Amino acid sequence: MNTDILHNSPLVSAVVAWAVAQFLKPFIQKFMKGGPFNPHLFLTTGGMPSSHTSTVTALSTSIALTKGVGSAWFAIAAIFSIITIHDAMNIRMEAGKQADVINEWSKILSDIYKDKRFKQENLKTMLGHSFSQVIGGIILGLLVGFLVTWLITPW
Repeated sequence: MNTDILHNSPLVSAVVAWAVAQFLKPFIQKFMKGGPFNPHLFLTTGGMPSSHTSTVTALSTSIALTKGVGSAWFAIAAIFSIITIHDAMNIRMEAGKQADVINEWSKILSDIYKDKRFKQENLKTMLGHSFSQVIGGIILGLLVGFLVTWLITPW
C-alpha cells in the first residue's frame, strides 16, 4: 500500500488543476475585459477558467488513466464531475442572476430610505460559469490530469 500522498496522482492532479485555474483567473480577466489587475480573483469563485470544472475533470481524468474507465472509481468520479459541472454552469449561474436583481432592488430601497432605515448590502453576483468558462475548465482539467498522472504514475 502506497501511503505517499504526493504519489496519489488523482489527488495531486485535482489540486494542481484547481491552483492553476485560480492562478489564471485574474490574468485572463485582465486580458479579456481590460481594466485594472484584480488580485481578488485569485481566491474567488466564477470567472475563466472554471476551477470547479478543472478540478473534477483532472480528478476524473487521472482516475481513468490509473484505474481504468470501467472501474467503480471512475464511475464515482465521472458522476461527481457531471453534478459539479452542472451546478457550476446552471444552478450557481442562476443564483448570480438573482443576486443581480436583488442588488438592484437594494439600491432602489436605499434611495427610498435615505434616513438609513435600510442598509444596502450587495450580494456576490459572480457565482457560476458560462459555457465557455466550463469548456476552459474541462480543457485545463484534461491537460493537468494527463500531465500530472504521466509524471507521477509509473507506466
